Amino acid sequence: MENRIPAVSMQGISKRFGQVLANDQVCLDIYRGEILALLGENGSGKTTLMNMLSGIYFPDEGTISVDGREVVIRSPKDAYELGIGMIHQHYKLVDVLTVAENIALGHKGRLNLKEVSRKIKSICDAYGFEVDPNEKIYNMSVSQKQTVEIVKVLFRGAEILILDEPTAVLTPQETDKLFAVLRNMRKDGKAIVIITHKMHEVESLSDRVAVLRAGKYVGDMITAQTNAQEMTNMMVGHSVTLNIQRPEPVNPMPRLEVSGLTVRNEEGIVKLDDVSFTAYSGEILGIAGISGSGQKELLEAIAGLQPAEKGSVCYIEKDGAREEILGKDPLKIAEMGVALSFVPEDRLGMGLVGNMDLTNNMMLRSFRRGLSPFTDRKEPRNVAQNVVDELEVSTPGLTTPVRRLSGGNVQKVLVGREITSAPTVLLTAYAVRGLDINSSYTIYDLINRQKTSGVAVIYVGEDLDVLVELADRILVLCGGKVSGIVPGKKATKREIGLMMTRVGGEAHE
Repeated sequence: MENRIPAVSMQGISKRFGQVLANDQVCLDIYRGEILALLGENGSGKTTLMNMLSGIYFPDEGTISVDGREVVIRSPKDAYELGIGMIHQHYKLVDVLTVAENIALGHKGRLNLKEVSRKIKSICDAYGFEVDPNEKIYNMSVSQKQTVEIVKVLFRGAEILILDEPTAVLTPQETDKLFAVLRNMRKDGKAIVIITHKMHEVESLSDRVAVLRAGKYVGDMITAQTNAQEMTNMMVGHSVTLNIQRPEPVNPMPRLEVSGLTVRNEEGIVKLDDVSFTAYSGEILGIAGISGSGQKELLEAIAGLQPAEKGSVCYIEKDGAREEILGKDPLKIAEMGVALSFVPEDRLGMGLVGNMDLTNNMMLRSFRRGLSPFTDRKEPRNVAQNVVDELEVSTPGLTTPVRRLSGGNVQKVLVGREITSAPTVLLTAYAVRGLDINSSYTIYDLINRQKTSGVAVIYVGEDLDVLVELADRILVLCGGKVSGIVPGKKATKREIGLMMTRVGGEAHE
C-alpha cells in the first residue's frame, strides 16, 4: 500500500486532556477500498483519535491529510465537507421525525423531502440497506436506527466512514447484514474504520488491523496474516490467555425463583410478559435478547428498583426457606438477609455517584453497617485499593472522582464493588460493555469465581460468543417474553439469534 496515496494520513497526532495524554505522536494511514480495524485497550486513545478525524476534537499537535492534501478539521461540518463521517455508539436521531426528516436535518436551505427520499432509496439499493424513508424513528429497531445513521453520512457524501462499536447491540443475523453492507461499500472504494473489541469480527471483516497502546501507535498487521492471540498480545503488550473457563456447577440448588413476572413501564407498555425461570446457586444463567427486550426491567424488578404488575420473585435459603422479595426496596431486601448485588446497565446514573471518589463509592455499600454516627473509611478505602489493584483500574488515585475515569474503568469500579460485597445472588447487566479484551477476561474470571463459591449469577450479555462460552444456561427474551432456555454447552449463536427474533426455540431446563 506504500505506493498508494492514503485517503487519510494522520501524522504526529497528540491530544491532551489536563494531565492525561490521550494520543501521543500517533501516525496512521487509512486507504480506500479497505476496512481497517482500530484496536486497543480501554483508554488507549482509539475514539479520541477518530473524534479528531471527525471534527469533535482538535489535535494539540500533528497534521491530517486527505487524499494527499493537508487539511484543518475544526468541526463535524468540516469533516463532512471532506467526505468524512462517523457513526457513534449512541445514535443522534430525533425519534419523532421520519428517516427522511432526520437525514435532511442540518442541511442549509430547504430540501424537498421527496428528493431526499429518492436519494435515500438509491443509496439503499446501491449497498443493500433496508430502510423506509417515511418510517418514524421511534418505530425502528436498534439495527434499523444504526442503518439510518450510516445512510445519513452517505447522503452527505462521506467516502471515509468511521464506526465505533457498530455491533454492540446487534443480533448475529443483524451483524451479518451490516457486514455484507460494509463489504459492498469497500468494493465501491470507500475507506472504512471500525473500532471494536470483538476479535472474531475483526478476523472476519477487516483487511488490516492498527493497534494503539497507552495513546501510542504500536503498529499494524494484515488481518489474514495474524490471529486473535497475536492481536491481543500486541494490544496489551504481553501474552494473554484467551480462554473463558466454564467450571461445572457444584451442587446447584434453587436460589431465585421468578414466576409470572409482568412489568409495565411508565407509559403503560408491557416490558415483561409472564416471565418465569429459576436461577441456581453455583451456576451462571445468561440472559440474551435484542436491546430493549426487557432485560433492564427484569433485573431492576428482582433488585427492588422496578414495580411489577404481577408475579413473584422468591429467594430460597440454603435450608429451603422461601422469602418473597418482589415489591420490596433494596434496603428492605438487605434487611431480610438476602445478599443480592446488582451491576446496573447505567453505570453513573444508577451504579455510582460521579462526583464522589472511589472510597466514597465503596462506602455506598457499607455505611449502614456503622455502629456510631461516624463512618469508618478504613475498610472502604482498603476495598477501593483492592479493586484498583485486582482489576487494574487506571486512576490517578483513590480520591479521584469516578466521573473523571474512562467508561471502562468506571465499569471495573462498579463490578469490583458489587463482587466484594459477598453476594449470594449477583445480577449483572452488560458487565463488560466498553471493556477491552484483557479487562473483559478479568471480569469473566471474577464471575466464574463467584459461581464456584456458590453464588447464583444472572448475566445479561450482548456478545453471544461469550454467552455461549460462559453461561451454563441461556434464557432468551424477545419482546418481553421468554422464547426459550437452552443449555450453554449445546447452544449455537444462530439458534439464539433466531430465538431473539422469536423464530423457533422451545424452553427447556
